[in-house]
Amino acid sequence: MALHPYDLFDVRSLLSEEERAVQDTVARFTDERVIPIIGDAFDQGRFPKELVAEIADLGLLGSSLPEKYGCAGLNGVSYGLICQELERGDSGIRSFVSVQSSLCMYPIYAYGSEEQRQRWLPDMAAGKVIGCFGLTEPHGGSDPANMKTHAKRDGDDWVINGSKMWITNGNLADIAIVWAQTDDGIQGFLLEKGMPGFSAQEIKHKMSLRASVTSALFFDNVRVPDASRLPNVKGLKGPLGCLTQARYGITWGPIGAAIACLHEALNYSKERILFDRPVAATQSAQLKLADMARRITTAQLLVLQLGRLKDAGTMQPAQVSLAKWNNCRMAIDIARQCRDLLGGAGITTEHAAIRHALNLESVITYEGTETVHQLVIGRELTGINAF
Repeated sequence: MALHPYDLFDVRSLLSEEERAVQDTVARFTDERVIPIIGDAFDQGRFPKELVAEIADLGLLGSSLPEKYGCAGLNGVSYGLICQELERGDSGIRSFVSVQSSLCMYPIYAYGSEEQRQRWLPDMAAGKVIGCFGLTEPHGGSDPANMKTHAKRDGDDWVINGSKMWITNGNLADIAIVWAQTDDGIQGFLLEKGMPGFSAQEIKHKMSLRASVTSALFFDNVRVPDASRLPNVKGLKGPLGCLTQARYGITWGPIGAAIACLHEALNYSKERILFDRPVAATQSAQLKLADMARRITTAQLLVLQLGRLKDAGTMQPAQVSLAKWNNCRMAIDIARQCRDLLGGAGITTEHAAIRHALNLESVITYEGTETVHQLVIGRELTGINAF
């Protein structure tokens, strides 16, 4: 019995019936709705907003949150599979779902009041309200504690000043989860589109995540009622907890991108004839293809165990760091190798490899660079903080 080329260890057999159904549903959506349009969207620098309603109808927004808030109530492995299949289409589509689910809906659920949950989560799950997450600042990058955005208490309100950078969904968003320094530590606030002094500016000239909206946010004496503050968390624990949730999804997503690249390169190498034989008949091509399959298999086993730990409530942030480091590096290396196997044809967006390679330049950087995650593991091994 032949092995499946993209699942050599039959990881799918370790999934529950519900998990397989989730994967199949999202895979069909990616094949039928994302892949046919995503190359053009990337070329045009356009996020395909027409897919949002369908994504919501499939229950992919806030999929791990409870059904009482209009969400699907799926487990962590199912959320990972959603990310994998969406990123097989494009990192920009997965980023949209990841930000909405893990960086916006999750903090409202985990740190918000019941009134905030009831107000926002059902409409966010339905795709009627889009969110963005404001943590990174122009000068800050990997050092979120060096935060300049600040909120000052003024009676029953807060007045927020500052800016955020590299914000996915920024110009799409109806609300923004904004983290700011206060006299009582870092706190989170829900800012609504149209508040006086709150503006978003889309970042242009990107060569990566072109089918995604990336923005800068600006706050000029934005007055926010205390009822819009997330009441149940203070300090960096809040935003870092959100990032752990989002990074978990990112550990799965790049596997989809790598599979898409391997699928394309494998088929192309069988069809392309050079020196009177298919490229796939050469030792050099087979060595590259075999190495890709090895690395994808390793990544699949890694995230499945990570997902089981998450669902058992024992997942640790350092484990997420290890998986993001390994799987993003795996995927970007595979995308580049596949681009090489495609030859000159590989530089056009008629093929997936160059698009995935460019997108993964962002994925390997955002929500913790490769170096940051390496240092997290170094600290775990030595007990010494080298940041």
